Amino acid sequence: MLKIQLRSITLILIVLFFVFAGVKLAHANEPFAEPDLINQTDNRCEPLASPTGLIVNVSTVSELVNGVNSAVPNTTILIADGVYDLDGAYLRIDVPNVTLRSASGNREAVVLDGNYDTTEIIQIVRSNVTVADITLREAFYHPIHVSSSDEGGDVLNTLIYNVHIIDPGEQAIKINKAGDGVYTDDGVIACSRIELTDTGRPFIRNNCYTGGIDAHQSRNWHIRDNHIEGFWCDSGLSEHAVHFWRGSRDTLVERNNLVDNARGIGFGLSTSGNGRTFPDACPAAGDSYVDHFEAVARNNFISADDEVLFNSNSGFDCGVCVWNACGVEVYHNTVASTQVPFSSIEWRFDNTEALIMNNLVTHSMRDRGGQATVSNNLENQPLSIFVDVSAGDLHLNASAGLAIDQASASGSVNEDFDAHPRPVGSAADIGADEFNSQPAQPIEFNFFQYLPIAP
Repeated sequence: MLKIQLRSITLILIVLFFVFAGVKLAHANEPFAEPDLINQTDNRCEPLASPTGLIVNVSTVSELVNGVNSAVPNTTILIADGVYDLDGAYLRIDVPNVTLRSASGNREAVVLDGNYDTTEIIQIVRSNVTVADITLREAFYHPIHVSSSDEGGDVLNTLIYNVHIIDPGEQAIKINKAGDGVYTDDGVIACSRIELTDTGRPFIRNNCYTGGIDAHQSRNWHIRDNHIEGFWCDSGLSEHAVHFWRGSRDTLVERNNLVDNARGIGFGLSTSGNGRTFPDACPAAGDSYVDHFEAVARNNFISADDEVLFNSNSGFDCGVCVWNACGVEVYHNTVASTQVPFSSIEWRFDNTEALIMNNLVTHSMRDRGGQATVSNNLENQPLSIFVDVSAGDLHLNASAGLAIDQASASGSVNEDFDAHPRPVGSAADIGADEFNSQPAQPIEFNFFQYLPIAP
């Protein structure tokens, strides 16, 4: 009887094992979704899922243009590997639910080259558009322009993913409305590389009118896990690597590596204008103008090491700049510079209201007006506590004793720049990196080790 019972239990456990295994395999084929990085730390830049719906394969410029112009909703346009000299042609995605991506998934293998003849390489003017896995270079204006209009209405749920942008003539990614009461909301820019090189810098016009990501009147954008580099000019002051203003709201900027830009992250800029308003936000400002409402910058690396940048007209201006912005949280960022910047983190103008906590900087933060709760930050720290500032690697080394386990719990987060869990130790570390943190490991359960052995 005992043998029969044990064998029955064994059989039940084996069946349960295969049931659970089947559930895991079924979920492995689910379509790509923006991961919840609070709970998942190993798939923040996973490849997109295989396309569904109508698939159009293109391998020439004319096929590419025709594919975009004739697209219907739920179309994926797959671009074959190669360099596409656009010669003035551009791609205007004016139907919803369209995806434009490389067939191979290798962004460096598909290059759309504007050669400064094409004004804007990709225009997104409808909702639920994805651009992924390609390289865009040398647009005369903006390589990607997301814009709403009276005709098309709000443009929602844009995804720009694993895109490489090189040497834009103006801003690399421009986001703004072009109609009354219609907006560009709920977007994601992730896992991309955006850069202005020494080759492209002489092509910048209009007193250094350039920048990485520039958004007006846009709500609920998530800017994460990008590398943005080189936005500065010999004369004139570039806009920021990431800049949201003119009444933008609910912007989240996290885990980006911003290297050798004149300005890093900017929330707000102007003290007057016709920006978007939100009656439920920033009550202390009353009827006066606010340039950004409610934003978070966390776990970003921001660094400067370029001698030519420092010797330019404006130098390294600021790492995080909060100007005429309310409800802003700036915490667990690291700002390191090999020469003195104007400010590592700054807040300015009367309507500014910010929480600035647990940041690690090599120079000084600057109070230029407004209200800020400034707590538990480390200023004027030596370059020696980082792995390699010249390479933009601001991970801590063992000498960073003043930062390790010293974060205040009230301004802490449970992951770091690498999306590794924190804390490691008694408390989280100040700054964007958690020293000695490792990726979260999935829990593995071996059913067979608990199977009874029949006598």
